[in-house]
Amino acid sequence: MSNDKVLANMNRWGVIMSKKTMKQMQQEVDEYISQFKEGYFSPLTMLARMTEEVGELSREINHYYGEKPKKHTEKEKTVEEEMGDVLFVLICFANSLDIDLQEAHERVMKKFHTRDKDRWTRLEEKGEESE
Repeated sequence: MSNDKVLANMNRWGVIMSKKTMKQMQQEVDEYISQFKEGYFSPLTMLARMTEEVGELSREINHYYGEKPKKHTEKEKTVEEEMGDVLFVLICFANSLDIDLQEAHERVMKKFHTRDKDRWTRLEEKGEESE
Protein backbone atom coordinates (compact mmCIF):
# COMPACT_ATOMS: atom_id res chain seq x y z
CA MET A 1 0.00 0.00 0.00
CA SER A 2 1.42 3.40 -0.95
CA ASN A 3 2.08 6.04 1.72
CA ASP A 4 -0.79 8.14 0.34
CA LYS A 5 -3.24 5.23 0.73
CA VAL A 6 -1.95 4.46 4.23
CA LEU A 7 -2.39 8.10 5.28
CA ALA A 8 -5.87 8.21 3.72
CA ASN A 9 -6.90 5.17 5.77
CA MET A 10 -5.63 6.49 9.12
CA ASN A 11 -7.89 7.95 11.74
CA ARG A 12 -6.93 10.96 13.84
CA TRP A 13 -4.92 8.76 16.25
CA GLY A 14 -2.77 7.26 13.49
CA VAL A 15 -4.52 3.88 13.51
CA ILE A 16 -5.07 2.38 10.07
CA MET A 17 -8.82 2.06 9.53
CA SER A 18 -10.63 -0.56 7.54
CA LYS A 19 -14.29 -1.33 7.08
CA LYS A 20 -15.19 -4.24 9.34
CA THR A 21 -18.27 -6.34 9.55
CA MET A 22 -20.05 -6.61 12.88
CA LYS A 23 -18.85 -10.21 13.10
CA GLN A 24 -15.25 -9.02 12.67
CA MET A 25 -15.73 -6.36 15.34
CA GLN A 26 -17.18 -8.93 17.73
CA GLN A 27 -14.25 -11.25 17.04
CA GLU A 28 -11.70 -8.44 17.47
CA VAL A 29 -13.19 -7.50 20.86
CA ASP A 30 -13.32 -11.17 21.88
CA GLU A 31 -9.64 -11.64 20.97
CA TYR A 32 -8.78 -8.57 23.03
CA ILE A 33 -10.82 -9.63 26.10
CA SER A 34 -9.67 -13.27 25.87
CA GLN A 35 -6.07 -12.32 26.65
CA PHE A 36 -7.05 -11.42 30.24
CA LYS A 37 -7.79 -13.89 33.05
CA GLU A 38 -10.80 -11.84 34.14
CA GLY A 39 -12.57 -12.23 30.80
CA TYR A 40 -15.98 -10.67 30.38
CA PHE A 41 -17.81 -9.11 33.30
CA SER A 42 -21.12 -10.52 34.55
CA PRO A 43 -24.30 -9.34 32.78
CA LEU A 44 -25.22 -7.05 35.68
CA THR A 45 -21.77 -5.46 35.74
CA MET A 46 -21.88 -5.14 31.96
CA LEU A 47 -25.20 -3.34 32.19
CA ALA A 48 -23.72 -0.99 34.79
CA ARG A 49 -20.77 -0.29 32.47
CA MET A 50 -23.18 0.34 29.59
CA THR A 51 -25.18 2.75 31.74
CA GLU A 52 -21.98 4.55 32.73
CA GLU A 53 -20.84 4.91 29.12
CA VAL A 54 -24.27 6.11 27.94
CA GLY A 55 -24.13 8.66 30.76
CA GLU A 56 -20.77 9.91 29.49
CA LEU A 57 -22.21 10.13 25.97
CA SER A 58 -25.18 12.07 27.37
CA ARG A 59 -22.84 14.50 29.06
CA GLU A 60 -20.93 15.12 25.82
CA ILE A 61 -24.17 15.62 23.86
CA ASN A 62 -25.30 18.11 26.49
CA HIS A 63 -21.98 19.98 26.22
CA TYR A 64 -22.01 20.18 22.43
CA TYR A 65 -25.72 20.50 21.69
CA GLY A 66 -27.37 21.40 24.98
CA GLU A 67 -27.35 24.28 27.37
CA LYS A 68 -24.50 23.07 29.58
CA PRO A 69 -21.08 24.11 28.26
CA LYS A 70 -17.95 22.40 29.53
CA LYS A 71 -16.03 23.90 32.41
CA HIS A 72 -12.57 25.07 31.40
CA THR A 73 -11.13 22.41 33.73
CA GLU A 74 -12.93 19.51 32.00
CA LYS A 75 -11.00 17.20 29.68
CA GLU A 76 -11.91 17.55 26.01
CA LYS A 77 -13.70 14.45 24.72
CA THR A 78 -15.83 13.96 21.68
CA VAL A 79 -19.22 12.49 20.93
CA GLU A 80 -17.45 10.11 18.53
CA GLU A 81 -15.16 8.84 21.29
CA GLU A 82 -18.06 8.30 23.67
CA MET A 83 -20.09 6.48 21.00
CA GLY A 84 -17.05 4.26 20.43
CA ASP A 85 -16.98 3.45 24.14
CA VAL A 86 -20.70 2.58 24.08
CA LEU A 87 -20.14 0.36 21.03
CA PHE A 88 -17.22 -1.44 22.69
CA VAL A 89 -19.23 -2.18 25.83
CA LEU A 90 -22.24 -3.26 23.74
CA ILE A 91 -20.03 -5.68 21.82
CA CYS A 92 -18.56 -7.00 25.08
CA PHE A 93 -22.08 -7.42 26.46
CA ALA A 94 -23.25 -9.26 23.34
CA ASN A 95 -20.16 -11.49 23.29
CA SER A 96 -20.57 -12.36 26.96
CA LEU A 97 -24.14 -13.51 26.26
CA ASP A 98 -23.20 -15.21 22.96
CA ILE A 99 -25.40 -12.85 20.93
CA ASP A 100 -24.63 -12.29 17.26
CA LEU A 101 -25.19 -8.55 16.78
CA GLN A 102 -25.54 -8.95 13.01
CA GLU A 103 -28.47 -11.32 13.54
CA ALA A 104 -29.94 -9.02 16.18
CA HIS A 105 -29.68 -6.11 13.74
CA GLU A 106 -31.37 -8.08 10.97
CA ARG A 107 -34.23 -9.03 13.31
CA VAL A 108 -34.80 -5.46 14.44
CA MET A 109 -34.72 -4.15 10.86
CA LYS A 110 -37.31 -6.76 9.85
CA LYS A 111 -39.47 -5.49 12.71
CA PHE A 112 -39.14 -1.90 11.50
CA HIS A 113 -39.92 -2.90 7.92
CA THR A 114 -43.04 -4.83 8.96
CA ARG A 115 -44.60 -3.72 12.25
CA ASP A 116 -43.46 -0.10 11.97
CA LYS A 117 -43.59 0.31 8.19
CA ASP A 118 -46.45 2.84 8.31
CA ARG A 119 -45.54 4.56 11.58
CA TRP A 120 -43.62 7.49 10.07
CA THR A 121 -44.30 9.85 7.19
CA ARG A 122 -42.13 8.93 4.23
CA LEU A 123 -40.32 11.73 2.41
CA GLU A 124 -42.21 11.14 -0.86
CA GLU A 125 -45.54 11.21 1.02
CA LYS A 126 -44.62 14.48 2.69
CA GLY A 127 -44.12 16.12 -0.70
CA GLU A 128 -47.39 14.73 -2.02
CA GLU A 129 -49.32 16.24 0.90
CA SER A 130 -48.08 19.75 0.12
CA GLU A 131 -49.42 19.69 -3.45
